[in-house]
Formats: sequence, C-alpha cells, structure tokens
Amino acid sequence: MRFLYLPLILLCSLARMGAAQVAPTITDGTATPTPPQLGVVDDTPKKKSIFAPSDKPSFIPVPIAFYQQETGFAAGVAILPVWRFGTDTTVRKSNARLLAWYSQEKQTTVQLTHTIFTPGEKFYFSGELSYFDLAFNYYGRGNNTNKSAESHIQYPLFIFDEKALIKTVPNLFVGVRYRLTNLGKVELRDTEGSTAPYYAIPADQREGGVSSGVGPALLYDGRDNVLATYRGNFVDAHMLFNGSALGSDYKFNRYQVDARHFNPLFGSNNTIFAAQFVGQYHSGNVPFRELGGMGATLGGSLYNGAYLMRGIYENRFRERQFTTVQAEIRQKLFWRFDVVGFLGVGQVGYKISDYTFDGTKVAGGLGARFRFNRADRLNIRLDYGVGSGGNSGIIFAVGEAF
Repeated sequence: MRFLYLPLILLCSLARMGAAQVAPTITDGTATPTPPQLGVVDDTPKKKSIFAPSDKPSFIPVPIAFYQQETGFAAGVAILPVWRFGTDTTVRKSNARLLAWYSQEKQTTVQLTHTIFTPGEKFYFSGELSYFDLAFNYYGRGNNTNKSAESHIQYPLFIFDEKALIKTVPNLFVGVRYRLTNLGKVELRDTEGSTAPYYAIPADQREGGVSSGVGPALLYDGRDNVLATYRGNFVDAHMLFNGSALGSDYKFNRYQVDARHFNPLFGSNNTIFAAQFVGQYHSGNVPFRELGGMGATLGGSLYNGAYLMRGIYENRFRERQFTTVQAEIRQKLFWRFDVVGFLGVGQVGYKISDYTFDGTKVAGGLGARFRFNRADRLNIRLDYGVGSGGNSGIIFAVGEAF
C-alpha cells in the first residue's frame, strides 16, 4: 500500500503542538489544584493521576488525505497518542495509532495498533485490531512472477492480533501471541488485467476463510525509544500454530524472527545506522493471504509495524518462506529535518533451498523526515523507493519504517 498523505497532516500536527497548553506545576505526579477561596473548606478528595501531566495521551484527531491508483482520493482521520504510565522516566513510553479512512472507490480502512509498557515495564502488550476492504494487484505465488500477469482483486479482511508478555529480566519478555484473520470473499474487480493469478487461487480460498493461531512469543527490547531509536537491539520471535481447535479453516504453522540493531555513528546521535532482519517461515496448508509477502507496507502488527522492501508493491512476491534484510542511514540535517538512505534485499520460495543468488530482489531509495514531536521523537516520513519487479512508489506515513 503506497500512502501519499497531503501536507494537511503536517500542518494540523504542528498546529496541535503549538496550541498545546503549558503543563501545570508538578508536585507528587498530579496537577497543583486551584487554591480554595478564602473561608471555604476544600474537602474534595485528591486523586493521583496515573500519568505525569506532560505524558498524558492526547486523543486529538488529525485529518489525513491521500491519493493512490487503487483507491482514488481518500480522506479520514488519525489519532496518535504517546504516553508514559507514571513518572518513572526509566519506563519507556507507550503509543497507539488509530487510522480510519474512506476512498473515492468505496474502499475502507480502520486500523488500531498499540505498544504498551505497564508501570515498571512488568508487562508488555502489542497488537492490532483492523478492518480493511481494499483493492490490490495480485501477481500469484513465487519469486519470479510476471508484472504483466496482474489480477485486480478486492476483499474485506478483519485482523485481531495480540501479544501479552511478562518481563523476566530487564528488556526480556516472554508470553503468548494470538492472531486471527478473517478473510471475506475475494472478488475479481475487472478483467482489464490478467485473470490467471486470480483463478490460480484455490476456489475455496476465493470464498474467504478464517486463520486462527496461538503460540509462544519472546521479545528482547533494548531500544532507547520505540518510535525513533538511536541505540539498542530488538528481537521478536514467535510461533503460531493454526488449527481447527482454534476455529481455523487451515492447519499450518508459522515461525518468525524479527531482529533489529541501532547504533549511532561518529560519536553522536546525528547519524544513526539501523538494520533489520525478518524471516517468516511456514509449514502445512498455508492459504494465499497468509503467505510471506515481500513489499508488505500496511504497517500492522505482523511485522511489528515495519515497512519491508520499500519500492516493491504490496505483496508483489509471496510464498511459504520469506527472508529479507534492510538497512538505512538516518542523518540529521537542521532544525527538525533529517534525511535517510535505505536499501533492502529479500527473497521468497516454496522451500528455503529454492533460494538462489540470482533470485534476490533489491529495493532502495531516499527519504526525508520531519520531527513534529521532538519530546517523543515522533517523525513523519516521506520515502521514495524503487525495486525489483518493475516497481517504484512514494510512502508518506507517521513513524520510522522500523
């Protein structure tokens, strides 16, 4: 999905920041109450807030608008709260994103994602609740699909995904993950393109179906900031076992690792090196929608919000096994502006042994960043990428790509 938000999101975000009121004086973590009038006894119970006043989440909606080939013009709102529970600054800030829009072509997205650190970071919750009704270009399965063989499809999709983890030692969390995807009927939108990829989808899968899986999850999160990291490491590993006992129409297993490294260069935070490895591997009867997809940019929980292989169309290449590596240099320019250069390589295959050197796909490009929330390092980004398969695209979104 290539989002092209209009500058409205930037202007509204800046206006919201500029209009923010100065926080009241802090004593024990609560706002100083208004002094009582002379001769009046103030017996109102004093309630202690679970947030420091400077860290209270803001739920002010920000208008968004964009255009893309599949949707036409679209408009909606985004709500992007960032907060910390309590006043302990060693606890990393939690964040959420609610995005809702409707398009000229009658397509809909409602997506809620969240990452939550409870007080003392005793528990970690991360997940997604989303509904999509979108159109895509579908190219079939495999690492060598042809761009000219393109089916125009549309389907509704409901996703619920949640990780519930408990801290065992600092930065290390273990627990369980559950993921449910409910795919509606897959429609062929028109016959202007090739119909071959569409009809290659098994007939029962074109009618939709449920994938429901649960399994153990492990997370090491040593990042200094989850929104725009300067230093630290991140490793998310999980297994999902899908089967009829969980209400799944398909029996398959997923094994996934997402590893990231961040490091300042040249002795300052002005230049940051960031790298990511993602491996997603399957066994069993995997439906087409659940295959590993190169070029995934929906920003959901499956890849922990990461945008993979920027410059390659959404799920342009998909198969049972998927491996990708990307890296970027983030360079501060001046004031709130940064610039980024990125490069990624990846490959899909029915088996890992099907990978070949010549089959490696490449994507890369340049991007700009504007930090509209300096305290929380929340950026908006504009990336332009080109990639294998005859693709290129512009992505304008909130937050770093990984």
